[in-house]
Amino acid sequence: MIDLRLLREDPDRVRASQRARGEDVDLVDALLSADELRRSSGVRFDELRNEQKSLGKLIPKATPEERTELLKKAEQLKADVKAADAAQDEADADAKRLLLQLGNIVHEDVPVGGEEDFVVLETHGTIRDFGAEGFEPKDHLELGEALGAIDMERGAKVSGSRFYYLTGVGALLELALVNAAIAQATEAGFVPMLTPALVRPRAMEGTGFLGQASENVYHLEKDDYYLVGTSEVPLAAYHMDEIIDANKLPLRYAGFSPCFRREAGTYGKDTRGIFRVHQFDKVEMFSYVDPADAEAEHRRLLEWEKQWLTGLELPFQVIDVATGDLGASASRKFDCEAWIPTQGKYRELTSASNCDGFQARRLSVRMRDGKKVQPLATLNGTLCAVPRTIVAILENHQLPDGSVRVPEVLRPYLGGREVLEPVAK
Repeated sequence: MIDLRLLREDPDRVRASQRARGEDVDLVDALLSADELRRSSGVRFDELRNEQKSLGKLIPKATPEERTELLKKAEQLKADVKAADAAQDEADADAKRLLLQLGNIVHEDVPVGGEEDFVVLETHGTIRDFGAEGFEPKDHLELGEALGAIDMERGAKVSGSRFYYLTGVGALLELALVNAAIAQATEAGFVPMLTPALVRPRAMEGTGFLGQASENVYHLEKDDYYLVGTSEVPLAAYHMDEIIDANKLPLRYAGFSPCFRREAGTYGKDTRGIFRVHQFDKVEMFSYVDPADAEAEHRRLLEWEKQWLTGLELPFQVIDVATGDLGASASRKFDCEAWIPTQGKYRELTSASNCDGFQARRLSVRMRDGKKVQPLATLNGTLCAVPRTIVAILENHQLPDGSVRVPEVLRPYLGGREVLEPVAK
């Protein structure tokens, strides 16, 4: 959540942020009114409570005649205090409800607009000219089936659409990617983590996934647990309700977990293959830092993602995501999009988001610097979303005979294999 002091002192900035996101601007004024009512209710309760305490001190000293009147007044005050307490609780709850609906304040440098209004910051690698090489590229599913690596038919039979099996070298390729990603993250100073895939509502709400993103979340109603769509959720909640000494920052974790997404609203999009699926594995970087270092950490996360994709020898571009395409928690987000030959365009493989103190306030994660205690900043960055990375590797490194060259960085994790060969039918 945002800092309420910012809302009170500069509501126009909050309105501008909501407008840039394409979200409800009237929410700002509703929250201002609710906050004022919350504070005035608190003052009213305190006044009545102090009056009640003062009256309580007078009663023992009063004459019998005075005591009767004071006791009558005490009864009325008791009822007034109870009503004021209830009004304060109601005002608190209303203000919190509205505050949780408000997205993070977008960074001033973020391009304004919708999904297609991003700005390309960098382009890396060389796009292959398959025509000049004398063959038409196959898509990842055709390649994966020939390699004995992907089985969509049985995935659909067992679990429905957008599910799949990775088999043979497909399974080995996932394990190689995960191990290589964790090795890079560990080398960079991240603590590797295997995180829960089920979390309580507060963890999901605290990271901002029960607002605009709630339609894509799986909820187990009987147990009131949520299946995570990213290990960002359990990593953000790892230090929930804790105060961390400033000299221990930054804290960096690399989480590996299964991820679950409904993909609501994507009917008819990316239905072929494993690019957009309901379940996948991912390695996620997560940082807790001093707010003063948040922007620099954001750039560092991006550099680690670029290092990863460069090591996989993939052509990619870096984009500054537009305001209307930001998640509720992010003030700014950079995506790395890899070139997908058969689609003829760049597609998102990794994201790096700066959430400032937005998640930390919701989850009560604070830092202590001397006597000062304040919310810290959280950031997250995808290092390897496995299925999409496999898509990019298969299509970009395919050879004319249907085999696929293995990037050098993965070879030690694939028993030294240099090429993945089609299996005999």
